[in-house]
This record gives sequence, C-alpha cells and structure tokens, in this order.
Amino acid sequence: MILKHARILVVDDEPDVLFALKLLLKTEVREVVTEKNPELLLSLLRQQHFDAVLLDMNYRSGQATGNEGFYWLGRIREYDPTTAVILMTAYGDVRTAVRALKAGATDFLLKPWHNEQLLQTLAALQPKPGSKSGGSPKKPPEPAVTTALLGESAAMQEVRAIIEKVAPTEANVLLLGENGTGKELVAKSLHEQSRRAARPFVAADVAALSEGLFESELFGHTKGAFTDAQASRVGRFEGATGGTLFLDEIGNIGLLQQAKLLTALQNRQVVPVGSNTPIPVDIRLLSATNAPLHALVARGAFRQDLMYRLNTVEITLPPLRERGDDVQLLAQHFAQVYAVRNRQSVPEFSAAALRKLREHTWPGNVRELQHAVERAVILGTGPVLLPADFSFRNLESVTASIATAPAATVAEQPLPLLEVEKNTIQQAIERHQGNLTKAAKELGLTRTALYRRLDKHDI
Repeated sequence: MILKHARILVVDDEPDVLFALKLLLKTEVREVVTEKNPELLLSLLRQQHFDAVLLDMNYRSGQATGNEGFYWLGRIREYDPTTAVILMTAYGDVRTAVRALKAGATDFLLKPWHNEQLLQTLAALQPKPGSKSGGSPKKPPEPAVTTALLGESAAMQEVRAIIEKVAPTEANVLLLGENGTGKELVAKSLHEQSRRAARPFVAADVAALSEGLFESELFGHTKGAFTDAQASRVGRFEGATGGTLFLDEIGNIGLLQQAKLLTALQNRQVVPVGSNTPIPVDIRLLSATNAPLHALVARGAFRQDLMYRLNTVEITLPPLRERGDDVQLLAQHFAQVYAVRNRQSVPEFSAAALRKLREHTWPGNVRELQHAVERAVILGTGPVLLPADFSFRNLESVTASIATAPAATVAEQPLPLLEVEKNTIQQAIERHQGNLTKAAKELGLTRTALYRRLDKHDI
C-alpha cells in the first residue's frame, strides 16, 4: 500500500487511542477516520472505501475475550473481503493472533504499539484484487438482505409490496414473525430503500440487555456515571441520529424498560446515564419480535401506548413452511452462494433432495435452510446433492418436535426439554471445538440468542 494515498478507518472505544492514532497517521496517509462505536462501522464502509481498518477487539468494559472484534471482523469480511483489517488488543497472546489470522484478519497488533511497526505494517499491505486504493466510494455489493426477499409466493409478494410503499416514508415499522424469517434483513432493506440510506443503520438486541445496561447502551453514559464508566459513550439512539435505529426482540423487555423507551420516543431526546442534559435525536425506528405482542398487550405485559409508537405499520413475515416453492428457490440460491464462497462447483439438487426440503417443516425458517444448504455444499460428496446430504439436527427442530409431541410421547422422553436443549448446545460447541459462531450456525441461532442460552444453562 502506498501510505500517502491510503484511507484508514480506526475503530476503538478509547478516545486516547483514537487521538493517538489520528495524530500518528494524519501526516502519513491521505485520510484517517476515527469512530468509537463499532455499530457504525458498516455504515462508514458503505459511505466510502477504506484501504485498511484498524479494529479494536474489546468494547465492553471488563471484557477481554476479543469476541466483539472477531464478530465485527466477520461483518467486514461479509461486506467487503478486499478491505484489510488489522486487529488490535491489549490482551493478546499467540493463540489469539493465530485465531485472528485464521478468521481473515490481515495482521494483528498489540497495544501499546510501536509507531514504526504500525506504519511498516500498513505500508506492507498489498491491495487485493478488486480494491480501489484512493478511489471514490465503491458501489456496495448486492446487499445480503435480498435473500430474505427472494420468493414468488403470494405471501412474499405482499411483503415486498408493503416494503416498497413504506420504505421511503418516516413511518415506524414493527416486524413480526418467527425466528429465522429474516426480520433484521428486512429492516436493513427498509433502511437501504429510505431517504436515510446514507446515514447510519444501528441495531440493538434489546432482550440481551440487562436492566442495568439498558439505559447505558441505548441512551449512552458519561465518564464516571458508574464504576466501569472510564469514558463517556454514545448510546445507540444518538449513534443512529439521522439514520435508522432497529430494536430487535422488542417483545422481551420488561415494563420498566418499556417506560424508559416510550419516554425517549415521545420526547425524541435521550438523557445519558450520569447526565441531566437531554440530547435531541432524529431517528426512524424499526423494531421486531417473535413474541405475540398483541396478546402481551391484552395481558398487560406490554404497554399499549408503546405499541402504538412502534407499529405505525406492521409487516408480518411468513414462516418458510407456508411459502411453497420458495424453499427450492432459496435452496438453489444458497447453494450458489456457498459454492462460490468455497471455490467449488455449484451443485445440482436431486429430485428426492428437493422433495425432502419441501416436506421439512423448517422450524428455524430461512436461517435453518441456509445453514442446511451450507453444510450440504461443504460436506456433499458429488456434483448432485442427495437427501442424505441434508440433516436437520438444529435446536429449533429438537425443541419444536418435543413441544408439539403428544403428552404421552413427551413423558417417554429420557430427558426434560431444558436438559435436551442444554445437551444439544454442548454437543454443537464440542463439535466446533469451542467456536461459538459456528455452533450458533449449526443450531440455527443468532450469536446473541446462543449467548442467552449459554447464560440460562450456565454453560
């Protein structure tokens, strides 16, 4: 890389680190952009091309696992494999460095770094095929969101028609549907087709936030606001200003959290923890849940006034089992994606394999199908995928089959449902040698959902 022509993005939650790197690099490169909030990383990549990203591995106070860094590395790799990513951490060891390189990082640096070493590392980077060092923002690849909208079933045609009408407006949208139906992908589609598309898309899984973290994560906090608040931090609302805020699993938050959220939405301002000064926010709100929200309102478990704020428009995503021939269309799409990704020939499907896919009930929906096809493409033994290449062992299948079985059948199960779930999770983790991302994929879960189950079962 010719440093003087390079654009560098630095993502780290420590202001001192950002300041030091900007000071070091501003005279060496064409442009250096710094950002504290990793949630804004992909929005920045969409706005312009960066030759390299310096990415911190830990963002939550007290965390030193590096899992956040690996997660964002994966997201960058999905978006643009040509961008060089250098992971940075103060808690590195040889195993972490090796894992980083295997995960697709270009290099790995320890904090505190040596300035000369950092500059040499950047200078040694070679542009990968397809990159445009120093050029104008590249045209983003076709968003992965299109996989959620593929399909010719009447239900999907209706969903696409609603999205087309609603996306250009400022209406708040509530997305309903089972796990794996593509609610977050549809949220991204709404954002990308809106007038806010050039601004940030910020997502938060609110069900994963404890009561103590809820305000800090959504509204931000000031330095010293609580024991671990070593620096001020911008919340998701403020980070999404001008763009779109997506709150996932909105149906799983408590009444106290609902009240705080309602206040922020009504006043269109937030007050960071530790501050008395309101900060105005300009967001478009999208939210999603697989919970029966209307039933929760009827039971008094979810505030009706908040419901009215969320659902100016409702979009219900159909389960895959109700989408007919869309199963075949999606399966062939995923087969092409994973064959190309793994540098393999695109396989065909035998008639028997397609019949097996159509007859499966898909409790994990599109996500389950995606993972089933990925496994079949990788492990299949020939140019034609056969029924034996598809196994449906994911967590949704196990729990759904037990939950829907007759009472006598359930009574005959050797283990209670929670024990079955715990054992299934442990086995998946063992098969992937502790790699939680791969285990979550096999189980048909998001990483966040897997983390919640690990906490629930004390694994």
